[in-house]
Amino acid sequence: MISPFLLIIYIFIFPGFLFLLGYALFLQFVDRKIAARMQDRVGPPFLQPLADFIKTLAKEVIDLKNADRKALDAAPLIALAAVMTAYLYIPIVGKSPLAFQGDLVVVLYLLTLPTIVLFVMGWLSRNVFATIGGVRAVTQMFIYEVPFFLALMTPALMAGSWSISDIVVWQQEHFWFAVLQPIGFVVAIVCLQAKLERLPFDIPEAETEIVAGPWTELTGRRLALMQLTMNIALVTGCALVAAVFLGGPMTPWTITPGIFSVIVGFLLFLAKTLFILLILSSIKVASGRIRIDQLNDIGWKYLANAALLQMGIVLVMNYFWVVG
Repeated sequence: MISPFLLIIYIFIFPGFLFLLGYALFLQFVDRKIAARMQDRVGPPFLQPLADFIKTLAKEVIDLKNADRKALDAAPLIALAAVMTAYLYIPIVGKSPLAFQGDLVVVLYLLTLPTIVLFVMGWLSRNVFATIGGVRAVTQMFIYEVPFFLALMTPALMAGSWSISDIVVWQQEHFWFAVLQPIGFVVAIVCLQAKLERLPFDIPEAETEIVAGPWTELTGRRLALMQLTMNIALVTGCALVAAVFLGGPMTPWTITPGIFSVIVGFLLFLAKTLFILLILSSIKVASGRIRIDQLNDIGWKYLANAALLQMGIVLVMNYFWVVG
């Protein structure tokens, strides 16, 4: 059992909330820098994400007439708390001290809350563009969540556990699921891009159609907190995929006790999350926005069927594994 003092450090300092805030801003910088270099631009300076957050946080909050001010103030805090809590269950420097059977399901549930919050904020803002964007966000959620859940379920079935930490330990003793289940890995990456509403899946905030969708009436601290929420969701999403499919802070067939394994595990976590970010950034730069009906076809015809195919392959593999 971890001591209460170390648990507090784990949750609030490292690799908890304080590190998470800094790493979220860093990943935003890396994301923007990658996009800029791929488009032959210079990109922002290192501290630009922090400067943008502070500047937006200090701006005035403006409400439309009859808007529910208290609900609009509370909504970003709920979304931020959800993604920060989800992050704590993902192994960063070894097995999470908060791990339990079923934490994968809890993390997946918590990662859906920002989308629901965007829908609620769009609806409560009394703006037609925000309302349409919110409806698009929740409609899009029903398309990508099913294949995303199925893709992350297949490693759990093979590992025989619904705990992310146990799935990581299984990969340490065997091999990465990205190699054993490449179809599920690809589906998870594409669905994560849609979950984060990044190109080509930025349908809810299509600037050329509905201004900024559910973000249209967000100003001041509400806008700052929601942007921070999406940045933290990017970290949590990358960390989740890295843990489930790339072994998280572990490497296959190696067990190195002591502080050295913690340092190596943390460096592996950084490398793997940056690798996932590179893929997401490349997709964003290389593609243009698609329509909601096109996403519906992609989600149900291809992603969901591919995830089901991967699950069928895993069930067959498990059967022969048991029989053998």
